[in-house]
Amino acid sequence: MNPAAVMTLGQQALQLALLLAAPLLLVSLAVGLLVGIFQAATQINESTLSFIPKLIAMAATLAFAGSWMLQQLTEFTRRLIENIPSLLH
Repeated sequence: MNPAAVMTLGQQALQLALLLAAPLLLVSLAVGLLVGIFQAATQINESTLSFIPKLIAMAATLAFAGSWMLQQLTEFTRRLIENIPSLLH
């Protein structure tokens, strides 16, 4: 296995991790911002008020995009396993 192949695999793995984490992180950011604005407007400082909506939004995001995320991960793993013989030479 040459260093270029290792770097390519590492780059692809990092890109996939970023692609899979992005929907959850963006939804969490948006909900956190909305809850923060609501808390600032109403002067309510309750920690569970920001946690519960984020948890619900992330669960909804996983329910909506989970199959796509699993498909992407499965496809990457399949390509990786198929390319094992060529990587060993």
